[in-house]
Amino acid sequence: MQENREIIDNPLRNLSAEQFQALGGNAVVYVKQLKGDELGSVLPGTEFSLDEDYHLVVSADGQPLMIGDSQEAVAEWLQGQPFGIVTLH
Repeated sequence: MQENREIIDNPLRNLSAEQFQALGGNAVVYVKQLKGDELGSVLPGTEFSLDEDYHLVVSADGQPLMIGDSQEAVAEWLQGQPFGIVTLH
């Protein structure tokens, strides 16, 4: 049996920067593991070892905040930050 699934446009995708901040957008970050060659597309003009793993901390609005060479480095940096929610992707 096939399900009929409609794609629902989530209203959170259409928030202005001001509306997002009012919801606490500045308190949410996520951590994403990337290879050095992938970081070049995120941070043009920077050079990283292409085959090394890095951990990129990004704000909920998509702004890069910190790059670490280990999960421990990221965890240490996050301890001193005012973020209420941190997720790992």
